[in-house]
Amino acid sequence: MEKIKEKSVRGRLQEGAPNPVDVYVGQRIKLRRQILKLSQQQLAKKMGLTFQQIQKYEKGLNRVGASRLFDISRVLGVSMDFFFEDMPVSVEYQSPMMLTAETQLNSIQLHENQEVMDTDPMKRKETLELVSAYYKINNRKIAKYLFDLIVAVSKSNAHLSEDK
Repeated sequence: MEKIKEKSVRGRLQEGAPNPVDVYVGQRIKLRRQILKLSQQQLAKKMGLTFQQIQKYEKGLNRVGASRLFDISRVLGVSMDFFFEDMPVSVEYQSPMMLTAETQLNSIQLHENQEVMDTDPMKRKETLELVSAYYKINNRKIAKYLFDLIVAVSKSNAHLSEDK
C-alpha cells in the first residue's frame, strides 16, 4: 500500500487559510503602525523591506519570524509582548502546535473566534483616535492626569449599567 505524502501547511489551517495567531499578530502590527501614523511604505523603508511584505505580515499571509518580529518591535517602539497581548483564547488554541491533522476546533468554535475578533476594542477606530489624541498631548503631566481619570471612571462605572 502506497503511503500518501501530506502537504506541509507550514502553520496554516487545513483549508490553507492563514493561521489565526499569525493574523492576530499582523493585526497588532497594523494597529501600532496606525497609532504611530506610519504608512506601510514608511514602515517597510525603516525595516528594509517592501510595503508588500508589510501588507502580507499585517494580513497574516506571511508568518513573522522571531528575529523579524524583534526588529518590528524596535521600529514600532513596543515590547514583543505587545503583539500577543489580549489574544483571545480561541485564537491561542489554533496555534500550529494545538492543531492536528484532525482540527480540534469545529466550525462553531471558528465562528465564535471570528465574533471575538470582530468585537476587539483594539481594532475600533475610536480606540485609534483616542490613543493618537492622547500622544499628541505635549504636557505629559496633563496626559497622565487624563489617563488616571479615565482609569478611575472606568473602575467606578464598571458596576453601573448605562441605564442608571
